[in-house]
Formats: sequence, structure tokens, C-alpha cells
Amino acid sequence: MVTNFISDKAKIGQNVQIWHFSYVGDNVEIGDNVKIGSLAHIDYDVKIGENTKIEGQAYIPPLSRIGKNVFIGPAAALTNDPYPMCDKMIGVTIEDNVIIGARAVIKAGVTVRKNSVVAMGAVVTRDVPENSVVIGSPATIRYSREEYDKKQRKWKEG
Repeated sequence: MVTNFISDKAKIGQNVQIWHFSYVGDNVEIGDNVKIGSLAHIDYDVKIGENTKIEGQAYIPPLSRIGKNVFIGPAAALTNDPYPMCDKMIGVTIEDNVIIGARAVIKAGVTVRKNSVVAMGAVVTRDVPENSVVIGSPATIRYSREEYDKKQRKWKEG
């Protein structure tokens, strides 16, 4: 029984874990220590940096660029066609140390800058500045990454 499809043209780094029923397309480059959850779809011409975790059911479309130390939550959907259906496509860029919450949707062509957080369920239609947290539909800046980290520390200690 086949549980995954991983293209022969994909370049997979060391210590990469790809869970059940996932798809990895042609010309994908995956860095070291990456984890990809069950039912994730990583389409062709995608680059994923080291130490990144992509949860189950996430969709990463062609031409996407994902940095190092990124977390992409379950069922998050990145897009690559800003005006469907069109043959001209552009990927999403996720820079280093970004957190994308569960079921977030990110429009084609958007860049999520370093150290930012996209809340679960957010609909991101424009670029996200560095060190910011965006929430809602459409996503708007609510606070800084520093404030997010303080909230996380308080939660862990409580």
C-alpha cells in the first residue's frame, strides 16, 4: 500500500519526517530537520527551510518559499493564483521564524516577514510586517511578536 507520494525530482534534506498520505511534488527542496504532517500537500517548485514544521492537511502551492524555523498549523492554505483561474501564478513567501495558525489562508503573492505570527483562521490579503501578529478576516495587525512571546511564556508558566 502506498502511503505517500514523494517525487523522484524532490531534494529532501537529512532527518526529514513526512507522515502518512502526504504529497511532495517535483523540484521541491526540503531542508534538514523538517516535519511534514499527514495529508499535507507540498506542490511543485516549493522551497522549505530547515527546522520547519508543517502540520497535517496544510496546502503549500507551487512557487511558495518557506524560511527556516517556521511553523505552519493544521489545514493552513497558501494560494498561488490571485485571480483564479489564470495561468500566471505567484507563490507565497514565508520568511524565517514565522508562525502560521491552523486554517489560516494566505493570498498569492503575499510575504509574511520574519518573526511574525498569523493567527488561526486569519485571512491574509496583504504583506505582514516583521515582528507583528495579525488576526481576523481580513487580517489586521493586533500586537507585536514581543507581546505574543510574553503571552506564550505566561501560558506555559500558568
